[in-house]
Amino acid sequence: MFWTELMLFLYKFPFVRSLTASYPSLLPRAFSTHTLRMSEEPFRPREKLVEKQKLFQSIHKHTYLKGPYDKITSVAIPVALAATSLYMIGRGIYNLSHGIGKKE
Repeated sequence: MFWTELMLFLYKFPFVRSLTASYPSLLPRAFSTHTLRMSEEPFRPREKLVEKQKLFQSIHKHTYLKGPYDKITSVAIPVALAATSLYMIGRGIYNLSHGIGKKE
């Protein structure tokens, strides 16, 4: 496991790649260059990614409001939290000023 990870790291450098291509005996037996290729397909095709990228770049809104549900997470939830906290602060000030809930 260690040697494979080490070779994967070192294989990023061009001189190591050319050296192992010239001298394949330097590679451990369990390691071969075909393991460095992509083993699975990407999650989305490139065409769909480019299409989404063009869509998002064409929208003239702030970045945090571009998605379909971003108004809920970026606007509605913070406004609800602020309103709730202001209500609770106001109720606490009212209770303090009128002596409600005071322990004797």
